Formats: sequence, C-alpha cells, structure tokens
Amino acid sequence: MKRIATLVLLLVLLGASAATLSGQTGEPVTRTFNASLDRVWSVTESVLKSLGWEIDERDRAVGWILTDSRGVEFKDYGVYGEGTRHKLRVTVKAAGEGKTSVSVERQLYKEERILWMKEQKPIRTTDRSVETAVVDAIGRAL
Repeated sequence: MKRIATLVLLLVLLGASAATLSGQTGEPVTRTFNASLDRVWSVTESVLKSLGWEIDERDRAVGWILTDSRGVEFKDYGVYGEGTRHKLRVTVKAAGEGKTSVSVERQLYKEERILWMKEQKPIRTTDRSVETAVVDAIGRAL
C-alpha cells in the first residue's frame, strides 16, 4: 500500500511539474507566408530536422508540432543529468487564401534527472533568437 501511495504522489508531482512548464513559455514568434498549408507543413518538418530538432509529436489536423527537448547547457552522466534544456511548439495554420501562418514557441527550463525521475523548473526569457531562426529558415526554404 505504501508503494502505491508513493507512486501516486510521484505521478502527481510530475504532472504538476509538466503543467507548470507548459504555462511558462515566452511569446511565440509568428510569420505569415504566401504558400499553401500543405507546402508550409512539409517545409516546416524538413527545416526542423535540418536544424537538428527531433519531432516528438505532431498533429496535422490540429496544426502543431512538438519537438524533443535539447540541452542548452546540460550535463548527462547516465543515471544523473542536470542543466538547462529547451523544446519547441510549432503551430501551422491557414491564414487566408494561399497564406499560412507559422508560430514558434520555445519552452526553456532547468532540469534535474535522477534515473527516470525528472524535475523541471521553467525559466523566463526574453531572448527569441531560437524562434526567429526557425521561422527565418522556413521562409528561406519556401
């Protein structure tokens, strides 16, 4: 019974950490391109991959792509890791006849990991260089 209570507490804490993280993002960088939704979607996936961002989840019907997290200044010692990480949420939406809007939002956070347990604390930032670089690359590829 004690194991179940500990497991439930751990899941609640991890869920609270994820909820806090998702609410602590900067303003997205948004651009509208003169191209179809299908073209922009495929170019966006290609650009993310070429920039080294692995795609974790995608939902084309809703219009969003989530990337895996990457280390900014992260040290990984196998069973233990700590440092700063970030990940992207990219939203691709139709913006009228032959136009498509792309928004890139970055989540920056400090992470400490022991085995499979992670603690993530959001970091506020006004630096939008990563988001801008992604939308600029999409624009060049189109």
